[in-house]
Amino acid sequence: MQLRYSFRLYPNGAQRTALAKAFGCARVVYNDAIRAREAARTAGEPFPKIGDLSKLLITEAKKTEERAWLAAVSTVVLQHSLRDLDAAYRNFFDGLKGKRPRIGAPRFKGRKDNRQAVRFTANARWRVTTGGNLSLPKIGDVRVTWSRKLPSVPSTVTVVKDAAGRYFASFIVETEPEALPEAASHVGIDLGLSHFAILSDGTKIESPRFLRRAEKKLKREQRRLSRKSKGSNNRGKARLKVARAHAQVADARREFHHQLSTKIIRDNQTVAVEGLAVKGLARTRLAKSIHDAGWSAFVSMLEYKAARYGRTFVRIGRFEPTSQVCSQCGVKDGPKPLHVRVWECRACGAVLDRDVNAAVNVAKAAGLAVSACGAQVRPGLVPAQRREAGTHRDGRTTVVGLPGR
Repeated sequence: MQLRYSFRLYPNGAQRTALAKAFGCARVVYNDAIRAREAARTAGEPFPKIGDLSKLLITEAKKTEERAWLAAVSTVVLQHSLRDLDAAYRNFFDGLKGKRPRIGAPRFKGRKDNRQAVRFTANARWRVTTGGNLSLPKIGDVRVTWSRKLPSVPSTVTVVKDAAGRYFASFIVETEPEALPEAASHVGIDLGLSHFAILSDGTKIESPRFLRRAEKKLKREQRRLSRKSKGSNNRGKARLKVARAHAQVADARREFHHQLSTKIIRDNQTVAVEGLAVKGLARTRLAKSIHDAGWSAFVSMLEYKAARYGRTFVRIGRFEPTSQVCSQCGVKDGPKPLHVRVWECRACGAVLDRDVNAAVNVAKAAGLAVSACGAQVRPGLVPAQRREAGTHRDGRTTVVGLPGR
């Protein structure tokens, strides 16, 4: 299976300038290719093939005065920009044919987009130096913070600059599944807002609410940004502070999801969750809390980690009445308003915790034999908020088993 590993980069001033040139050249070639294809569509002609675009927009364009500066960056970066556009068009047309979820048509990239990225393949002769730096063509040896080992030697690296001005090296590597020892327990999970996750054994994980906890700082930085004159250097600095504050929230949320999903996968042989219509729920008055929870990202982590570690992942239908059915006798007792957290079954008289009962029903709907008898009802510990996961830049380590190529 393929996994993505990301590591923080710390380019110096000259390297940041070279990366900015690479981002800009790749963006220009991408936009030129969109114009060429749109012109062909307007004229009723077939789309030009990627080989023809490469010859026209890269090879021939470098010989002109208007595009001579394309020679300042690696050609591999420009070619991959065209391949990315070709993949975007394929995905767009596959969505129209019903082969995949619908997405919008490829759009022009802007200089002020939140995310800039370029990709280097083995043909570009990038490598990891013996000192642990990342050597990129026409950019130099960039310092990397290696927070863990790569399981295999990657063939490509993508350099990304995010909205907060941080640089990352993203590797996609092939790795074999790592089967964990078989576990005896199975679990159903009900996701919520007051508690982030409720397990069918009665365990309740409190919702960290990273965005809510950081709202005061975010509002303060946003007010400072709104007071700055448009186009000024101070406005650019204030915008970076807002982006970094949001990045800290996203990093803390991602770290919480990783820790919790790994623990659940390691402790249980089968994990069942309920399919949620997050897009629909995000249109309600609870939108901010739902986005703050990040249910979709958490479920995606459970799914790929189950495949990686030899566990079974089950997703039940979203219309399963898990909150209406008594987990003791199986009688459907009808819908309950959200403020009702504990209710008594009119058929068997069992007093049920709404969330634990739903988690047990999720597990039963997935075919798991579980019981909430003697369940723990006290909320679990909430991990402290972290600024950034990974090795500290002053104590960075080098990659073991990844020699320079």
